Amino acid sequence: MFTRKIRIGIICSLVLAFIVIVAISLYADLPHMVEALTHFRWVYIPLILGCTLVNYAGRFIKWQYYLKRLRIEISTKESLWIFLAGLSMAITPGKVGELLKSYLLKRSTGAPISRTSPIIVAERLSDGIAMLGLAAAGLFLYGIGWEILLLLLILGVVGIILIQNRSLVLTLLQKSERLPLMSRFIPLVRAFYESTYTLLQWRPLLLAIGIGLISWSGECVALYFVYSGLSIAAGPELFVKSMFILAVSTLIGSASGLPGGLGTADGSMLGLTRLLVTASATLAGAATLLIRLCTLWFGLLVGMIALVRIRWTQRHQKLDLWDSDWDEQQKQQGKSHSYTR
Repeated sequence: MFTRKIRIGIICSLVLAFIVIVAISLYADLPHMVEALTHFRWVYIPLILGCTLVNYAGRFIKWQYYLKRLRIEISTKESLWIFLAGLSMAITPGKVGELLKSYLLKRSTGAPISRTSPIIVAERLSDGIAMLGLAAAGLFLYGIGWEILLLLLILGVVGIILIQNRSLVLTLLQKSERLPLMSRFIPLVRAFYESTYTLLQWRPLLLAIGIGLISWSGECVALYFVYSGLSIAAGPELFVKSMFILAVSTLIGSASGLPGGLGTADGSMLGLTRLLVTASATLAGAATLLIRLCTLWFGLLVGMIALVRIRWTQRHQKLDLWDSDWDEQQKQQGKSHSYTR
């Protein structure tokens, strides 16, 4: 049932993505945008994708750190494939599909989903605070959207403080056990909370935010190279603007809950680019499509490859297990025949 909902969500997300791409193309004047893309310095594409991979590398380091905090035993290689497979769920609503990582961890290690799913919450929260840090310079210089970002920061800090108040949360859970409808879910909720509490203590949280600042800087640099490739004058000011635009548009996209921030992240990036970088709707549209292609859709491709690899490995292991069982069965039959003789 859950898998079916994810598939339906992905199909709807792809339809939405098509609508967004068409809308941006029409807004940016499609013929002129195609011309701008033909003049793009495509030599920058390896640099842009490399910066995106820097982001994934940093996020994987954080993923490994969280697994270590929860004492989940798994090989680095297998953990990497599971992490990459999670990228295939980037366009599920609210990124709920990233629970796939917890499901794959359960199949590999036996760790309950209620124990490992808080990793996804901690990832999103630490990444969000890191994004606020990256946007700080732009907020100071331009003062755009600071009210929304301040609200997000306050909500995040309040949530962390409540989670770290362990006695309060455990008291609420204990009282909830007396409710007929809640009692059966309390053990799962308690396991979820214990992992969340472990991951969101101040020391691991600050470390995760530090990693997030470094990793997400990679995509900010990627946007800088996109602008440079479209012949927009490079320099320190453009770099600060790139950090601000990428961070703010990503935060707005995440806060919207829409799959991959489709529409909201794209629209924010398009509008901020026109406001701060270039007045040309054509260049702003081209930049938006390019950076989304090299981040969101590139990550989706990497995730799908990893997911296919995991599925292939699992099927191969099942075949090997079946063969070994068949051989053992033949040996047993051979022994029984020898006894009858």
